[in-house]
This record gives sequence, C-alpha cells and structure tokens, in this order.
Amino acid sequence: MTKVLRCGNLMPGCDYEARGETEEDILKAAAAHAKEVHGLDVTPELVEQVKGQIEEE
Repeated sequence: MTKVLRCGNLMPGCDYEARGETEEDILKAAAAHAKEVHGLDVTPELVEQVKGQIEEE
C-alpha cells in the first residue's frame, strides 16, 4: 500500500504531496522539500512531526 504525506497538514497552504512505498521514501522526499521550499532545517523533532502525518493511501 502506498504511503502519502500532505505537506499542507504541517504547513498550511502548501499543496506538496510525497508518496512512496516506505516511510523512509517519504522522509527523504519530505526532507528535501522542507529544505528547498520552506527553508527548514531537518531536526529530530521535525522528523517526528512528519512521521505523525504519514498516511496509508
């Protein structure tokens, strides 16, 4: 089953979605997006927030 992260759940107004087969796939894509688009540093706290928003599709 595919997993999905909707960035707008964490950053209102952002329509970015990351999809992948594993949580690791999503976290890699989300980290790149967070740095490039939102200028965020990827911290352990951010990773935990992101993990909490990953859903099965």
